[in-house]
Order: sequence, then C-alpha cells, then structure tokens
Amino acid sequence: MKDTLIEQAEIFVRTELGEDPTGHDWYHVDRVRRSALHICKEEGLGDPLVIELAALLHDIPDEKLIDTVEQGRAKLGSFFKSNIVPANIQDHIFEIIDTISYKGGRKIELKTIEAKIVQDADRLDAIGAIGIARAFAYGGKKGQLIYHPNIQVREKMSLEEYRSGKSTSIHHFYEKLLKLKDLLNTNTARKMAEKRQQMMLSFLEQFFQEWDGQDL
Repeated sequence: MKDTLIEQAEIFVRTELGEDPTGHDWYHVDRVRRSALHICKEEGLGDPLVIELAALLHDIPDEKLIDTVEQGRAKLGSFFKSNIVPANIQDHIFEIIDTISYKGGRKIELKTIEAKIVQDADRLDAIGAIGIARAFAYGGKKGQLIYHPNIQVREKMSLEEYRSGKSTSIHHFYEKLLKLKDLLNTNTARKMAEKRQQMMLSFLEQFFQEWDGQDL
C-alpha cells in the first residue's frame, strides 16, 4: 500500500503544483520530501510514511497558491478519499499542514515529531542558495521590488500584513529567512542550516556593496 500511495501522491502534486512559478513547484516539494526523510533517518524518530506524505502534500492547501484554503483542503480530502487513506493518517497530515507554516512568525506548538521534521525540511528549502532564488521568484510573482531603501523592515505583523503589506524581496530576508535557522526543531536540521545561513549573509553583504557602489 505504501509504495502505491506515495506514487499517487507524487502524481497528484505534479498535477496540482508541477510548474508553479513562485518556488512552490514539484522540485520544491521533492526537496522537502528528501530532506524530511533524511532528518527522520538521522534523528531516528517519526513515522516515515506520515512524514513523506505530509512533505509531498504540504503545499496543496497553501493560500498563497490557491483561491481559498477551503478549496485546497477539499482537494486534499478528495485525494485521501480516492486513495483510501486511513482516517488517523489523514488527521495527522491535516494537523501537520495546518500548523507548520511561518505566516508572519506566528508561534504554534507542534504536537508531533512528524510535524517538527516536515516543518524543518520546508524551512531548510527557504534558506541557502535555493532559498535566495525562491525569494526572488516569489517576490517577482507578487510584483515586489527587489529592494527599496526607504521601506522599513517589519518586525511584528498580522497575517494580513505579512501577506499583503508593502515589502521587497531583500526585506523578506530580514522579516523571515534569516530568522528560520533559530526556529528549527531538530539537531540534524540545525546542522544543515549552518552553511545555508552563511550563504544568505554573504549574498546580502555582496548585494549591498554593489547597491552602494562600494565595488566600483
């Protein structure tokens, strides 16, 4: 059952998100899946089936990518029903998906190690070289500027302000990306994040040198 279910989840996600231009495409999902399974193995914790399924399906109800969360949850529910996923696994995956998103820095206590591992894997893909590329892909899709020196970094914000307030792709590093390393749950993820964090800091240093003309 496991192999068939994973295969069907892969087909479902490729169909729904396969070529998403905001950095939430199939390759993002697959990277999150692989990182989550690696963390699971290294930590020796969690149910690999729940972790893999949740990692594969985590962006299906994401309001950034669909008209409404309800629409996404209905699609996910239909997938579960058509593939006869046990109710306890359905509930666990919905709980993981409902609680792992950053959403302006909200703090939600994660109830299971599976949720912590999937959250770590998703956050790792938001930092480092790929995180930099995804930040600008998403900012461009939203119509954000690369940078504007007169815009202030937002420290505390509501979900609506986080989603719709005025910002830039560079500001996003300070409002979210640089904070993620210290919010990771597992030792394995924290070790993986070290090099990626340094990559972002080096990029920002070079960016501002070029912005200010210091390299002329």
